[in-house]
Amino acid sequence: MIKKTCLVFILFLNFISNSYSQIIVTDSLKRTLIGSQSSYLITSKEISFKKATSATNFKRVSGNVPNLGVHEQSIWIKFSITNTTNNPNLFLELAYPILDVVEFWAPAAKGVYRSKILGESFSFNKRKYKQPNFIYDLSIPQGATNTYYVRVKSVEQIILPLYLSRSTPIWQHISEDSAINGIYFGIVLIMFLYNLFVFFSVRDKSYLYYVFYIALVGLTQLGIKGYTFQYLWPQSPQFALKGVIILASLSGIGALMVTKSFLHIKVNTPRLNVVLTVLVCLFIAAIGVTIAGAELLGFTIMQIVTSITTLFILVISFMIMIKGYKPAVFFFSAWSILVAGAIVFLLKDYNILPYNTFTSYSMQAASAIEMALLSFGLADRINTLKKEKEASQAESLLIAKENERIIREQNEILEAKVHERTVELIASNDELHKTLIDLKEAESQLVESEKMASLGQLTAGIAHEINNPINFVTSNVGPLKRDVEILLDMIDTMESVGLSDNPVKKKKDQIENYKEDIDFDYLKIEISSLLKGIGDGASRTAEIIKGLRIFSRLDEDDLKYADINEGLDSTLILVNNLLSNSKIEVKRNLGNIPQIECYPGKLNQVFLNIISNAIYAVNKHSTNNQRGLLKLTTEVEGDSVLIRIEDNGIGMDENTKKKIFEPFFTTKDVGEGTGLGMSITYNTIKKHSGLIQINSTVGVGTEFIIQLPILQKAGNPRSINA
Repeated sequence: MIKKTCLVFILFLNFISNSYSQIIVTDSLKRTLIGSQSSYLITSKEISFKKATSATNFKRVSGNVPNLGVHEQSIWIKFSITNTTNNPNLFLELAYPILDVVEFWAPAAKGVYRSKILGESFSFNKRKYKQPNFIYDLSIPQGATNTYYVRVKSVEQIILPLYLSRSTPIWQHISEDSAINGIYFGIVLIMFLYNLFVFFSVRDKSYLYYVFYIALVGLTQLGIKGYTFQYLWPQSPQFALKGVIILASLSGIGALMVTKSFLHIKVNTPRLNVVLTVLVCLFIAAIGVTIAGAELLGFTIMQIVTSITTLFILVISFMIMIKGYKPAVFFFSAWSILVAGAIVFLLKDYNILPYNTFTSYSMQAASAIEMALLSFGLADRINTLKKEKEASQAESLLIAKENERIIREQNEILEAKVHERTVELIASNDELHKTLIDLKEAESQLVESEKMASLGQLTAGIAHEINNPINFVTSNVGPLKRDVEILLDMIDTMESVGLSDNPVKKKKDQIENYKEDIDFDYLKIEISSLLKGIGDGASRTAEIIKGLRIFSRLDEDDLKYADINEGLDSTLILVNNLLSNSKIEVKRNLGNIPQIECYPGKLNQVFLNIISNAIYAVNKHSTNNQRGLLKLTTEVEGDSVLIRIEDNGIGMDENTKKKIFEPFFTTKDVGEGTGLGMSITYNTIKKHSGLIQINSTVGVGTEFIIQLPILQKAGNPRSINA
């Protein structure tokens, strides 16, 4: 008796001296919450177990179930247990399954601790007890006091319902919990199958949305209880970390889709339909960032949007209900019950309501009632739609009879108008004949419109030519930006040194040392080199753009004075890519010629056609031992200008020279030419009252000689084949 009294006294003194309450285990112990008898530590960064045990700033937990909010770092829980019984075997249960990491540290020997780590970050099969809640074995000899530590981490809100229990109470509770969740799952499954059957019967998409919503709500609730991790993806901890957030977001989307379809949002409150769409997009954003790995941000977005969605659905269902839309009564009632259940569940988490069976399962109970009420509402809605359909059919029958009467009257009117229409058709026939003549004229213009077809072949070349100098510019921008930042930093340093109170010599030494550190001399050389490279690239780009602008003149339908040499240069710029990919040497003999009166854009097209054909002919003829040649010559002859374009390509035979200007005639392979280029060339020269001459020998090459008047006058060109 004296020993027992001393033991109690020692325990009492230990209890008084300890800054944190100890948990006293007696024979009457059942499944007991111990949160209020523990303390917690929240740090700004992750710490080791050794630092946690030596920390002196643990805070006392307020309430039986600590609600510690959302934190990026781990939270440490500390508590001491004294066993006054002769049964050393106890169980510690953390009844919050969706924690990412739960690491339990227990004393193994004097001053030595061993840890067991569980959580959704690890495979479910690692658990000794295959239960959603985290269960650990405790062994405390009679009269001993052990201090335990628990490290908890989660992207979701951290709630810690810690239970201390013997074997019988904990397994009895687990059995009851499984039964309640099994009943809930059964209700969800029944509602799912029933409404899916109704959907296949009535083909109303509202039921499809509702089936989708039921499945997601059920999975979300079971996910919160840890059953989805246990049964659906036990080997996928990475998905388990994201699963609850994704399922909750999908549930929110499902709720919004059900609301939209059930309450006819587009009809009853069209302005609020935009808000609904925005909320759906926010839920999708939460899913996206969660999948990308930002679970904490995804959880925060999901939590905020869920709160807004709840308020939005309550308000909109109430607004539509007071308008007299009967199905909204069921919807508002169902959603109000669900919100009430959620409020009870949250008040329990914040220790305003006691942590018991009713508060723990209030959300599931409210969810089951909500499903039933929404099913009743959908059934009532179907009856309403059926009545509306019958009324609509009756109205349609009356309209059909009225239409029949109108059709009879219209037939009589139509018969009277047949003759009138026949006369109109005769007049239309005459107009169609005129249109046919216009179409033939349009057909003759087709060749003219096809003149720009060859430009498509130059697109890649122009892009390549522009891309090279642009790439050179962009590659120099990064290093130049870096060097400028170094100079700006140097200015700041110089300013700091100059404004200091140090002697001038010391300031000078500091500046020289800093210039040496950043290699100031090389920096100047590098900046100069980079700027020169950028300038060269910009100049080359400007040259290409100028050539393109000159080539594609928009005023080609107007006669004006133009420089032929400039037109040839711009054409060469555009075909530079074709020349650079070939072994062709370009020789320019561009004389001092006056500007001529012409259509510049059309002449540029002539030069492009002839030069492109020349490059093609040279490429067909050139070998490894022979280099291709393209020679351009301009000169004045009397009151005309001569343009000679000569190549050493495959040449042309007599038959080809005779047909060269015929539309659609080509010697190129299928797909390489349209046969319109030289026809367009001939017509353009004709339009300029000029002539074109061809000198060609097979295997030697071809020379085109174009003669154009300096001033335009009436006349027709001649084609001279020599």
